[in-house]
Amino acid sequence: MSPIDSGRHNRFLRALRQQPVDTTPIWVMRQAGRYLPEYRATRQRAGSFMNLCRSPELACEVTMQPLDRFELDAAILFSDILTIPDAMGLGLSFAEGEGPRFAYPLRTLDAISRLGVPDPEGELKYVPDAVRLIRRELDGSVPLIGFSGSPWTLACYMVEGGPTEKFAHIKKLMWDHPQALHQLLEVLTQSVQVYLEAQIAAGAQAVMIFDSWGGVLAPGDYREFSLANLAKLAQSINRGPDNVPIIVFSRGANGHLEALSQIGADALGVDWTVGLGEARKRTGGRVALQGNLDPAAMYAAPESLRQQVDMVLRDYGTGPGHIFNLGHGITPDVNPEQMRVLVDAVHELGRRRDLFA
Repeated sequence: MSPIDSGRHNRFLRALRQQPVDTTPIWVMRQAGRYLPEYRATRQRAGSFMNLCRSPELACEVTMQPLDRFELDAAILFSDILTIPDAMGLGLSFAEGEGPRFAYPLRTLDAISRLGVPDPEGELKYVPDAVRLIRRELDGSVPLIGFSGSPWTLACYMVEGGPTEKFAHIKKLMWDHPQALHQLLEVLTQSVQVYLEAQIAAGAQAVMIFDSWGGVLAPGDYREFSLANLAKLAQSINRGPDNVPIIVFSRGANGHLEALSQIGADALGVDWTVGLGEARKRTGGRVALQGNLDPAAMYAAPESLRQQVDMVLRDYGTGPGHIFNLGHGITPDVNPEQMRVLVDAVHELGRRRDLFA
């Protein structure tokens, strides 16, 4: 293999392993989603969001939709971070414009003590089935990313019962009954481990852990209740014979980049509130970095969007180890043509030899 491999099929995986690439690879969080009219049509046909998630055929269809439009360098499994608590019987539903809700949030110590680890080839079999189907459909064109929510993030939704700004219930549990929260997080850590291992066994070529609510914790609480379990996962997941890379995205936790870079993950997702150059310096080359364009840049004029792409690439600097992404998911009302502008700009500007000197 040449020092710089030009194949789109492994550009993303090479960047994750900090190997030279012909241009910066790009994929986008929520790239299969509501900004695409074809997604909305499939969602309507499914009848509900969870019906869409639970159908391997429809999940495959939706996963492929952005790849049919754009020259993205990776596919990500279409699913939801809340599949694990749904399989635990908490009564998950999605109301239009309101986000996820649980009919039976965890509000008692007894409810926590009754939880068990769902079988990824039982209650959650539709997820590895979707992975297997998507891998066949991709036919080696680009790698497939599997994912899960982090233990802390799943616990937040399960205890709060849905989206929140205060995190009052989960933090009250954390301070009043820390052992009960540790018990919950241990069950969730085991659940995430076997869930991601099932996705890897089914064919996922990278896996990502979304610690969406890590940034709501004070530093000491973050280390105890979020970071510790991220480290357990990074070090204990059976990555299979191909040593599947692990990406960790702990949103709003930029104060912990040094610690995150040492947990055993291959890459860190970075939001747009820290510079990539700074993040690279603080992580010392221990991990690849993924990010970190402000998602609001997708509303800018095309030339302004290209300028923002250029700034992100230059901020990362020379050498491999960068996967371009937004600092969070693409929002539903973005014009799909902006995605084409973004992808083309990353590939064009990312080919500059100065970036790989």
